[in-house]
Amino acid sequence: MSGLGTEQPEEGAADPVHPDLRLALRTGVPLGRIREFSGEERSVLEGVERRHGREGVSKRWIRALLPEEREVLEAAGRELSPAANGVLTAVAEGAADRLPGLVAALSEKERRSCLPFLKTLVAALRDQWQGEVHRRKKALLVAGAGCHTGAAAVAQWVTHRDLAWLADFPTSARILEVLAARPKEWQGDVARRVAARSGAEWDENRLFLVDRLVLLSGCPVPADEGFVLAWMRNRLWGASDDWPDVVDGVLTAPRSGGRRLGALDRVRDDPFLDAVVPRLFEVGGVGPLLQDRNHPPNLQNGWNHLLAALCREGRLDREALLDGALARLLRPGRPGDLRGFRKLLDALEPTEDEYAARTVTLLRLLPDTPSPVAGHAQKVLARLDEAGRLEDEHLVDASASVLFRTEATLVRAQLSWLDRAARRDRSRAGLAALAAADAFGHGDLAVQERALNLVARHLPAAGDAVRPGLVAAAAALTPVLRGRAAEVLGGAVADDDPEPDVLPAVSGPRPMEAPPATAVEVAEEVNAIIAATRFNWADGIAVSTVEASVFERVLDGLVRHAHRDRDGLVHALEATTRTDSWIGRVGPSDRSMGDVCHVVAEILGEEHGGPVWRFSHRIGENPASRAPSPLNAVLQERLREVARMVVGGAPPFLLATPTLTDGRIDPAALVERIAEYERVGAVPGEVDLSQALLRVDAAACGGDVLARARELASDAGRRLTAWLEAGGLPEPKLVRAAETAEENPRWGGGRPTKLLLFANERLVPPCALAEVFARVLDSERPSRIPPDNHGHWPFVVPVRRELVALHLQPAFTEVSYADPGSGMLLLPALAEGSGAAGPALHLGLACGLGARDAGIRTAAVDALLVLAARGGLDPALLGRELAEATRYGVVTPRGLAESVREAARFGASGAVWTALSAALPALLDRDEKAKGLPDVLAVAAESAHRCGARGPVAEVSALAARKGSTRLLKEARRLRDALEG
Repeated sequence: MSGLGTEQPEEGAADPVHPDLRLALRTGVPLGRIREFSGEERSVLEGVERRHGREGVSKRWIRALLPEEREVLEAAGRELSPAANGVLTAVAEGAADRLPGLVAALSEKERRSCLPFLKTLVAALRDQWQGEVHRRKKALLVAGAGCHTGAAAVAQWVTHRDLAWLADFPTSARILEVLAARPKEWQGDVARRVAARSGAEWDENRLFLVDRLVLLSGCPVPADEGFVLAWMRNRLWGASDDWPDVVDGVLTAPRSGGRRLGALDRVRDDPFLDAVVPRLFEVGGVGPLLQDRNHPPNLQNGWNHLLAALCREGRLDREALLDGALARLLRPGRPGDLRGFRKLLDALEPTEDEYAARTVTLLRLLPDTPSPVAGHAQKVLARLDEAGRLEDEHLVDASASVLFRTEATLVRAQLSWLDRAARRDRSRAGLAALAAADAFGHGDLAVQERALNLVARHLPAAGDAVRPGLVAAAAALTPVLRGRAAEVLGGAVADDDPEPDVLPAVSGPRPMEAPPATAVEVAEEVNAIIAATRFNWADGIAVSTVEASVFERVLDGLVRHAHRDRDGLVHALEATTRTDSWIGRVGPSDRSMGDVCHVVAEILGEEHGGPVWRFSHRIGENPASRAPSPLNAVLQERLREVARMVVGGAPPFLLATPTLTDGRIDPAALVERIAEYERVGAVPGEVDLSQALLRVDAAACGGDVLARARELASDAGRRLTAWLEAGGLPEPKLVRAAETAEENPRWGGGRPTKLLLFANERLVPPCALAEVFARVLDSERPSRIPPDNHGHWPFVVPVRRELVALHLQPAFTEVSYADPGSGMLLLPALAEGSGAAGPALHLGLACGLGARDAGIRTAAVDALLVLAARGGLDPALLGRELAEATRYGVVTPRGLAESVREAARFGASGAVWTALSAALPALLDRDEKAKGLPDVLAVAAESAHRCGARGPVAEVSALAARKGSTRLLKEARRLRDALEG
């Protein structure tokens, strides 16, 4: 490199590098020391350097520099003053320890003159990770902090994503040293801005920097959530004992004197304690840090006990902590967050007087807070009541709040509290009975019975004055308990006549939005798709959460604008694809809608390594990729075909873009599209045309549309005509798969999966389709289902939903192990689709209704209600599939009880009873101790009563006839009695 001392300047030419810098670079001696040398000392140093030559030790760091770094140093030697140049040299040497002194000697102008060179070095070292480079980057971080003269610029520099992670304790200490001589107000501004920019990206070193800048400047303590959490995370650990202290605005030695302080001493004397403690009850994420496990191993107790100890000493205000903890429990939060504040209350050990003074707050915790919080408040209030310190109106308020909650544990505890209150004081019997009647409408039938028993027990002491109110409340009881209620209350209880199911109204599909009007709109929507796509490293796939209708509009928009104005589209896409949202979003394996980036890459003409290609692979070209599932293979081929279209002369639009949001195409619209292709001489893509045929709603084709289709002259027109004349793709005819040796190892017990699944012979389409659709139409052997990547599946065959359900069967059968992102969430979309709802779809419903995951159960209930409202539900078939899935352990009674109770609540009692009546023999044949089985019988009894079902179920009658008083037997007897009328 020219100018670093290895070549001599030509005779008579001006030396572009300052002699001091040249000697420093040659010898490795710091520039600041060379400036102090006398002329004789410099001569000696130069002689030593000449004797060592190129292989001298002083050359080591020069040889380690990147070419870009050498260029920066050469330019700095020409343009900077010697003092400023010394800063660049120290950075190149990685000598961060020399920088505070070098920076302090610079004028403001000299500091600013260094900045362009420092920023160039940041870019040059961005992708370099060697150990020596780390040293230079740390020095670069210190130098930039010292050379920037604006507070905002300093904050931006020290939080720079390429440098901030290098700020270990020594580096942060040197940054603090270069900032320590600045004006107080300026230091406070830096502290505030660093805190604001940090968000959640805090560690003890950044905390140290901001902490000491606040103390140096005397500015207010940052109120940022990140600062508060960082302060809590680090104050209990001993690292803060090594931090320099601040005395009278000057950095001094650590106050610990090199010894480790106790946690209580450290926190007690912390200058930020009084400012931070009120914020503990305002920012999120404090709760987990309050729990005892969040402390160093050598510390017996954590924050809860430390704060309580400081209250006992009088260092903190006990009343403020009590009120703050209770107020925080009133606000929404995750159970793990709120648990810490409950433990803080336990550590503070509030007295009976302190809790009695906060009765109103405790009552406010009962209706809506998570169960552990409400349960804690309930226990405290119950103790106050037993001590005679709770008014009757407060007992009534507490009962009204709790008895409407769904958690049976809380409700049972409240009924027990009412029972004890009435036993202690017989004058409260009427109050307790009326309060307990609030539970008559509870969803748990066992709770209703318990409340009725309480009323029966205390009614004699309550007197006749409460009977009218109790009779009115008894109308909310389940029908199977109203007879007993009439006996207890001595009067008729209103009963409901059987009613047909009244289901919620469902809306049909909407027309698709118009295609994007401009290239900029296309680019924006492409970027939104990529932003909604993440790479799942565990499963080796890209997961897209974008709606299929949005994807179809974008794909069509890319083709339309590539046809109209390719240059304008390229310009719009180039601006969009340079954003960070593309980074790491798309993976190499099973296809997702995020793979639209491959089409974008073709439009941009990129080769491997471009900003789009860098984070993805060409479709199907990665040998390590697993073969995509059949419906994802369709997406792969569509994208590959569209990519060819946009580089080889794009057609005016795609044929397969849906006209309705459920994926269907109006026949008249497809006829017009093919007619326009014929008019302009465009040739449709084979996959695009095949996909359009599978989407066209042949059932909606009128005679005039068919007549226009017969006028089409192209091959595409003739194929469409044949398709419409045949009524589209035939419905699949399913049979239960035969038993095979293939087993699902998750189930154990040697249960073959095939006995639960369906298969069909390959469907024969009315005309030829692209080869990729062959695996879609042949579902004899269901294929592997990739997790998550199913969003577009209903759009592949939107008029034959049973065919899509066939491909989803592996997701159905593994529902016990599925998460909320599984293919089960497609059930509502299939219910809203077209075509027959056959055994495969009903199998999916059955498995979803009995799933462990609440999100999957909700999707199954929604699908059941939609199917029932549209007349597509076969309750008897659903019952048979429930029985089959139960035999193979796919359905859990607890999950099924939750689902069918919800479905019945929304008006599907008749369908629920019909399905359960067919499934009960299989359910009762399982382990009688299975959790949720009594709840299933309870829902069955209520549904049977509501729909007026009659006729015994042999298995239920046999169970009801057994001796015993378990809840299972009680619910069986209720169901038997309901069926006997």
